[in-house]
Amino acid sequence: MRRSLDAADEEELVRRVAAGDRRAFDELYRRTSPWLAVRLGRRCADEDVVADVMQETYLAVWRAAGGFAGSAAAGSAVGWLWTIAANRLVDAFRRRARQAQVAAVPLAETVAPAAEEQVMAGCVGQELERALLVLPAELRQVLQAMVLDGFSVRETSLLLSVPEGTVKSRARRARIALREALS
Repeated sequence: MRRSLDAADEEELVRRVAAGDRRAFDELYRRTSPWLAVRLGRRCADEDVVADVMQETYLAVWRAAGGFAGSAAAGSAVGWLWTIAANRLVDAFRRRARQAQVAAVPLAETVAPAAEEQVMAGCVGQELERALLVLPAELRQVLQAMVLDGFSVRETSLLLSVPEGTVKSRARRARIALREALS
């Protein structure tokens, strides 16, 4: 059985996971988790958050594999996995922002933080995060792959299962939308 799992591509593994094959799930995890952890780590320096997102992602994969396996237009299994992980990371950022708002206690005297403190506190990152969240998913995915992960147009095209011309036009539209949102 192990030999046939080695020969299976990720799409086949997801189909087997959809059928309840635990060994296929283990193999999919073995192949994709190192890559996914690095990619998530590029977007979030908090190792605990990355670990939680990894756990939530693979739980979602186990539960939703049938949705991927039954969809002819789903794209690559790796792209599908990344979409789940990216959405879980955004959810984690939102939870953290809500918790920070609840935990903030107004002080009698407010002191404006220095510019360095603002950057360290993530104020700039939060503004960018909000701007990214308003982008349509297909534009956000292209930007994340090309800008944050440093993938080429060709690599992004393969990852997202779209033509290279589509990647270029989405990247241009995303940059214009971000520029407008941040101005």
